Amino acid sequence: MNPDDKICYCYGVSARKLLNFARRTRPQRPSRMSECLGAGTGCGWCIPFLVKIAKDPDDFAVENMTADDYAAARKTYICTQQPRNQFD
Repeated sequence: MNPDDKICYCYGVSARKLLNFARRTRPQRPSRMSECLGAGTGCGWCIPFLVKIAKDPDDFAVENMTADDYAAARKTYICTQQPRNQFD
């Protein structure tokens, strides 16, 4: 994935915006990432990625996944009846 690809599909928040937010604010808790345009407050798919970004924005990468793969995985997540991701 590249920096302009969406991480939060519910609110259209790109990796670049999230990475810049995390570098600028250095959130103490991953849930603070939601202050970046509401990321993570919709379906919950992006929460594991937001946690990784908050932990170390300078080392974040979505490896082995294209933007299309990411979107397809999110679609599968949305269609399942499993519990939704949440911030701890």
